[in-house]
Amino acid sequence: MTNDQPVLTASHLHKAFPSRRGAVAALEDVSVAVRPGEFLSVVGPSGCGKTTLLRLLAGLIAPDAGEVRFNGALLTEPRAEIGVVFQNANLMPWRTVADNVRLPLEVEKLPSAEAAGRVQAALSMVGLVEFAANYPHELSGGMQQRVAIARALVHQPKILLLDEPFGALDALTRERLNEELLRLWQTSHKTVVMVTHNIREAVFLADRVLVLSPRPGRLTAAIPVEIPRPRKLSLLYDGAFNDVAYRVRQAIG
Repeated sequence: MTNDQPVLTASHLHKAFPSRRGAVAALEDVSVAVRPGEFLSVVGPSGCGKTTLLRLLAGLIAPDAGEVRFNGALLTEPRAEIGVVFQNANLMPWRTVADNVRLPLEVEKLPSAEAAGRVQAALSMVGLVEFAANYPHELSGGMQQRVAIARALVHQPKILLLDEPFGALDALTRERLNEELLRLWQTSHKTVVMVTHNIREAVFLADRVLVLSPRPGRLTAAIPVEIPRPRKLSLLYDGAFNDVAYRVRQAIG
């Protein structure tokens, strides 16, 4: 599924944020290498810097020390090749599904015919073509998150960064979207890095699970998930799956 040459690397990242009591360290000496086509999950206790790491990998914020490189080049700002989806779908309520997905292409001033084709392709990937004319309030929470994923995919990125995209959803919807995300990943061959609080979700989706320590976040474990693909939800009750999930839980502490 992957090769050995990293597409995204983070080297010795340090990041702190100001507060009334002085600087609060979010990450300390974190290094990560993500291979093309890999699905990487990042877990750890609340406040350990998972979202900070994702924002650094996206080029949305700059590290205080260390560096991030995309295909060997220093990453200093967001790139169209790196799509980002956050926990809140952040859809514009007055725009249809198709218009929400089209928005990044409008900012780029892409020709309308090409933009329409890209929107159609992105909605097809997340299974929402028939809802293109609907408005966000007419969709379930899970469907809104799929629109947000389509909006990230419309750039045709090489890497998809996901920050707890299903964290606000009920357990059954979350499981169903995990299956859909796996299908999308397997058909698109995107590189995916996903932050989650859910250990079982992390193991179900990933090739590797990275574990961050309590703040300041340090990388304490990188656990391979050597479970065959394709994976179905029945895997959640499998002994080998539970063994890996337990290893991740122990690493978190």
